[in-house]
Amino acid sequence: MIKIELLKVFLSVADEGSFTKAAEKLEMSNQLVSKYISQLETHLNARLFNRTTRKVSLTEAGEKCRQHAKQILENVDNLEAQFGELQTTITGTLNISAPVSFSTLHLSKFISVFRKKYPEIELNIQLNDRKVDVIEEGFDVALRIGQLQSSSLVAKKIAPVRLVLCASPEYLIHNGTPSHPRELNPKHFLHYSYSSYDKTDNLLLNTLKSISQNKHPTIISNNGELLMAAAIAGEGYLVQPTFIAGHALRKGDLQIFLEDYEPEPIALYAVYPHRKLLSSKVRVFIDELSEFFGEKPYWDEF
Repeated sequence: MIKIELLKVFLSVADEGSFTKAAEKLEMSNQLVSKYISQLETHLNARLFNRTTRKVSLTEAGEKCRQHAKQILENVDNLEAQFGELQTTITGTLNISAPVSFSTLHLSKFISVFRKKYPEIELNIQLNDRKVDVIEEGFDVALRIGQLQSSSLVAKKIAPVRLVLCASPEYLIHNGTPSHPRELNPKHFLHYSYSSYDKTDNLLLNTLKSISQNKHPTIISNNGELLMAAAIAGEGYLVQPTFIAGHALRKGDLQIFLEDYEPEPIALYAVYPHRKLLSSKVRVFIDELSEFFGEKPYWDEF
């Protein structure tokens, strides 16, 4: 069965005479446009476009496909106009990629609320702290934490994420509380291996970057919760997002220091391949995420 999205992309390329212009019009990546056209050509077993370095034009098969595609989409529009108001249930499987610690600590709470409102949406949630390829790996949406780099994906900011330098009160009593980043003991740095301190002018982050690259911290892990437990046990200090450290800070198990050097907040983002072809299940998921966490997330209440 041919997906409606493929026909919409096909008609946009045909109308614009360019993959790049169609991608801009649809607010999606060139990669995804090419992928959709390739899928449609494979399904129809026909070449739909003549491609040169300067021009994209329809083949004979492409012209026939264009006529049929326009009629199909017009029929779909008429159907939606007549029966759209009767469709009150959003269904389907939503494929989500999300970071491990954030998901176990906070996304699970959101999912419970979301499922009560949208019980017909099936959730396939894959947890991984690496940066997944949303398109190639078939995700509808990915949650990412950080400062996003330039990308062909669409990103929506969900909530700010504060980064704090913290250690146990016992550690600070025993080792002293530094008043400047240069006073940090390199051997006591608990380093999160997925951290990236590139392109920053923050003195604290640059100091920690130098420690991680040149002075080899004693404990390195790809899991923030493990490092937080080590900090609570007095093993050292770490930079931690407050969505992980908030509970320990409220209890007094951890203490923030060097606040004057605290970096600018990063953020939680929802990223997805395109805006104009956004499905209802993705749209409501992102909208509900924003409402649940918001600009003043509950994990900063300490």
